[in-house]
Amino acid sequence: METKRVAIVGAGVSGLAACKHLLERGCRPVVFEADTVLGGVWARPPECTALQTPRPMYQYSDFPWPESVTEVFPDHRQVMHYLDAYARHFGVLDCVRFGLRVLGMEYVGVSEEKLAVWEEWGGSGEAFGSGSGEWRLKVANGDDHVERWIFSKFAESYYSIPMKKYDMVPDHSLFEALVTCLIAITPKDHYKRLEEGSIILKKSKTFSFCKEGVLLEGESSPTKSDIVIFGTGFKGDRKIKDMFTSEYFQKIVVGSTSTTVPLYRECIHPKIPQLAVIGYSESLANLYTTELRVKWLTHFMDGGFRLPSVQAMQRDVLEWDKFMKRYSRVYFRRSCIGILNIWYNDQLCKDMGCNPRRKKGFFAELSEVYGPGDYVNLHPK
Repeated sequence: METKRVAIVGAGVSGLAACKHLLERGCRPVVFEADTVLGGVWARPPECTALQTPRPMYQYSDFPWPESVTEVFPDHRQVMHYLDAYARHFGVLDCVRFGLRVLGMEYVGVSEEKLAVWEEWGGSGEAFGSGSGEWRLKVANGDDHVERWIFSKFAESYYSIPMKKYDMVPDHSLFEALVTCLIAITPKDHYKRLEEGSIILKKSKTFSFCKEGVLLEGESSPTKSDIVIFGTGFKGDRKIKDMFTSEYFQKIVVGSTSTTVPLYRECIHPKIPQLAVIGYSESLANLYTTELRVKWLTHFMDGGFRLPSVQAMQRDVLEWDKFMKRYSRVYFRRSCIGILNIWYNDQLCKDMGCNPRRKKGFFAELSEVYGPGDYVNLHPK
């Protein structure tokens, strides 16, 4: 494979995996990380943050956790040590450029009018396109710092916790929560603190600020507060959209609010060449799914297969759109593949020419849980 330059934005779990597999394929990746440390959302979380996915499901397929880590849900320091060890072991750390923030991206060399009528991705259906276009990144060098917070999710039983007692029963069903990855592990001593009154829960659709603190809808007196913390998360689709300088790309990259984000195999936009989005789509074990997606992407970049036509990819995106709307309902924009994880993995394996049945034997396929270790050695047939 001819040595190709590949830019990766962010040194989180997705960026580290992408860099590692690109190095193995002979590429020259450069990882731009705005922070001074790797880890992405794991770099500066609240002190109490720990994994919400069991440790065996949150690991790179070819890099197990050290034997010294025995906790089912390691804390954020252990996760950071694990990610750092992974980056050092595979030479990824040498590719990371810390303190560099990507402010925007621009595709040059091909007019938007020509891009819009291409029948094949990038004009050829291959990873690096027809060779006439390339991305230019606007990168800032500075010491400014933006805090990032982690909000990962993992299914925890609804039935053993007193949600009804504290009026915490959500409007959506358990099935809908599983489909959309809306279930999170209860923080340590949460219900104990509710019982003793050190945590008070109040439901409100709207609120406003006043001199004393916060005024909640339906209450006549304010909730006196010294500090207000916004734990509302962020809109990932907006984050993707704002990366582009082109109004055309901004318009098409995340689709409309009435559709899912239109990414083929949850990472490639049929109309945007030479670009992949890794880490937007969710599952119940994000690192595990992301790494397999990276393996698929680097296999494609190495010439392992060609993408279908733009029209065929758009049809596939519409099929996923129908599924998301049927099962995720109002949460379809989350692009969560939680209950279809194995089927999705099978699609990636078939694209790469690998056997999607990773277990040893018929009964193992029926009864054993799939995990990262099942995808260690993916070899085309």
